[in-house]
Amino acid sequence: MTEKTTDDASTVLLLGAPGAVGRHLGLQLAAAGVRVRALTRRVDRARQPGYVLGDLRDPRSLQAAAHGVDAVFLGWPFATAEGAAEAVAALAGEVGRVVLLSSAAVQDVPGAGPYSPGRPDGEVEALLAAGGLRHTVLRPHGFAADALRWAEEIRAGGAVRGYGGGAGLNVVDERDIAAVAARALTEDGHDGARYVLTGPESPTQAEQVRIIGEAAGREVRWEEIPREAARHRMLTTGCPPALVDGALDFLHTRTATPEPVTTTVQDVTGRPPRPFRAWAADHAHLFR
Repeated sequence: MTEKTTDDASTVLLLGAPGAVGRHLGLQLAAAGVRVRALTRRVDRARQPGYVLGDLRDPRSLQAAAHGVDAVFLGWPFATAEGAAEAVAALAGEVGRVVLLSSAAVQDVPGAGPYSPGRPDGEVEALLAAGGLRHTVLRPHGFAADALRWAEEIRAGGAVRGYGGGAGLNVVDERDIAAVAARALTEDGHDGARYVLTGPESPTQAEQVRIIGEAAGREVRWEEIPREAARHRMLTTGCPPALVDGALDFLHTRTATPEPVTTTVQDVTGRPPRPFRAWAADHAHLFR
């Protein structure tokens, strides 16, 4: 069992965290009596309580934002790791621990072999390990909120068109990611851990669409498109070809072998992860 180390004076800084995870984490930490400070580049938002002006790629502003905090929740939102070494160095002199939001796509331990070259989250993992910072890595599978990419098609009715409808994907609710992060930020016993986070099941993409349709009260079906059509569509968004091909290969593989389920959320938080159906019910209004 881990030991609680926070008190009413503890402060956590949120850096580059995705909106859904960061929002839920902030609420959960505040409910536990932890002060929350979030970095923002917007001058108007920085005037509001709980925010501090700065830039994740500006070491001076990052160091100033981190001064006096006990722990940092770090998400690296950029397509490359440019500036990450300077950011980690700035944090090293100010904070006691870092919890990094990485990805299950990073499968190797930094320092023990390749760490998914080309992935910035893997490179940030390696920097934290090399820098000697006390840190914990969260490696979630896909976010449940990724399903919002289908919202426009579902609201329009008819079909959701995509590749790999039969791929069994394990998506995790952002509230569960936040709950694990809150534990790692406020308890001892998590240093050096690399937590692979999943939901309790691995529904296919087609099943996810059906579940959302049921929750939203709409009749929606999955319509499979050829791989090349999917590739072209992804390339037009600016995604690098290597990442596009890797994603499509991944979907092909998961059609035969669904993503595995872990017990990490239960092990760390003491309660089971939320199923995708629960996420869909809670967000049904976004698909109507």
